Amino acid sequence: MNTLIDPNSTLHWLSSGPSWVQYRTLLDLKHQPETDQEVKLARAVMVHDEQIHALILDIEKWNDVVLKRHNDASHPLHELAFIAEIGLDQKDPQISSLLSQILSHQSPEGPFEVLMNVSETFGGSGQDQWTWVLCDAPLLLYSLVKMGLGNDERVQKAIQSLTALGRENGWPCAASASMGKFHGPGRREDPCPYSNLLMLKLLASIGDLENPKALSGIEIILALWENSQTKWPYLFHMGTNFRKLKIPFIWYGILHVCEVLSEFPHVHSDPRFIEMSTLIKNKSNSKGQFTPESIWTKWKGWEFTQKKEPSYWLTFLILRIEKRLSVK
Repeated sequence: MNTLIDPNSTLHWLSSGPSWVQYRTLLDLKHQPETDQEVKLARAVMVHDEQIHALILDIEKWNDVVLKRHNDASHPLHELAFIAEIGLDQKDPQISSLLSQILSHQSPEGPFEVLMNVSETFGGSGQDQWTWVLCDAPLLLYSLVKMGLGNDERVQKAIQSLTALGRENGWPCAASASMGKFHGPGRREDPCPYSNLLMLKLLASIGDLENPKALSGIEIILALWENSQTKWPYLFHMGTNFRKLKIPFIWYGILHVCEVLSEFPHVHSDPRFIEMSTLIKNKSNSKGQFTPESIWTKWKGWEFTQKKEPSYWLTFLILRIEKRLSVK
């Protein structure tokens, strides 16, 4: 990336972006406190943003929408994660009732459940059922933590149960006992790259950065990058599509991986992480802005679902990663 780019001009540009970009820029890049009047105003505008409101209406259908594919970009699971990431929480209008719906579906094993339909081909029943698998349960917990429920006993129980599933070679493809013989398209002894990514995301959200199982999960992902031409357990390639800039963080991509790994300070100096983060940095234009290279069509209408112009949210996310890396 051009080292002559003026970061202040990029920050100024971000201040003309959507409400959620303005809000997060003030908090995460300018480090203004929540009590600051400018921050309060930006948050108030964000809460009443029409696109955000539309997401909340979608998430209110939590008890009725069936998850059939874990990368279904339109599912409330991913919409919930997005509004949690931008900063909505249990104190905001309508959010409390949403969380009550989610918390009412907790399995005896600990994790919270999603209404799901897994085909018999993958060992499921082919019927709609409330259950959990390790490629969605950590994301749901991550959202609950971000929304202020990290100390809730039910959430703590769920986190502990999922963390305990970690092995020496990271987290496997795992699911509720109610799923019977369910298993993804890989060997049972292999770690699932996406489950590892989500578990690391969850542990980072609660500040559990030195957990031995997290360290194992990190090494799994970095080793897969190092051997990206030969190893892709559960069909999670780190190939051409993986390397494209794509948001929101719905699946397994280079930006999602760097976003999560950047939360762990000891990773910053790892040559494999540096290689990934440098690849991302080098995609900027002369103004330090970034343009999406792939999009989730189900999010059509959002400023990051086009490949012609720089995206405010994409640029913010990458600058936030860079800021983490600059902290010694």
